[in-house]
Amino acid sequence: MPDLSYREAIRDALSRAMREDDDVFIMGEDIAEMGGSMGVTHGMVDEFGPERVRNTPISEMAIVGAGIGA
Repeated sequence: MPDLSYREAIRDALSRAMREDDDVFIMGEDIAEMGGSMGVTHGMVDEFGPERVRNTPISEMAIVGAGIGA
């Protein structure tokens, strides 16, 4: 089993879920082009596109509303 950092393991799990199910998407603050604050989602927008890796506004209410709507 290869040694992975927590960041790599999370990215791998998210990517695997997104490859297996086209309905899976992720959303968060600066996760698309920036790769998130810790770089967890770095490169995922290139593979899955901006429709499935979505940036949200810096607003907890907006994020909760989007999650409920999803």
